[in-house]
Amino acid sequence: MSHNTIAINQRMDKFDGHESVWLFGYGSLIFKADFPFIERRPASITGWTRRFWQGSHDHRGTETAPGRVVTLVPDPGQVCHGMAYLVTPEEFAHLDHREKNGYLRLATEIAFEGAGSVEGLVYIATHENAAYLGPASERDIARQIAASRGPSGPNSEYLLELAQALRELGKFDPHVFEIERHLREFMAG
Repeated sequence: MSHNTIAINQRMDKFDGHESVWLFGYGSLIFKADFPFIERRPASITGWTRRFWQGSHDHRGTETAPGRVVTLVPDPGQVCHGMAYLVTPEEFAHLDHREKNGYLRLATEIAFEGAGSVEGLVYIATHENAAYLGPASERDIARQIAASRGPSGPNSEYLLELAQALRELGKFDPHVFEIERHLREFMAG
């Protein structure tokens, strides 16, 4: 599958005719909501784990030196915490462009902190997309992040802002925090 997933995502019609749709964010969407939304709530989805396994050629890296950003990988029984946004369908043109580097819109059950759940959308970059980098040690991922920069800024900024946003939500993510620990070592040394 191509890096650019805009056309594929535009064909997703599951929520056509809806006045609003819940969107689950687990990466930069937690800390960078550059779109209008009706409501925002801490939430989670089950069966997925957040991993820095997706290449970023368009935001936090370049074609020749991709950065690393998060995607979700299937992990039965695991819970991924993040932020849910209630948006109007008009926002998907912007979101499809923002998430165009390999991410597909998928329907998922979103659970809200406190109570309740709803079917909504999440963008996930699967291993089948051309920008997928796959697993590496947290130290190697941190080294790549430390060296990467793209049009949206340094890759390190993405990692540090994500780690801070998870702390503010009161959620522990061992993968993210271990990469952050290594990155801070590289930055200090």
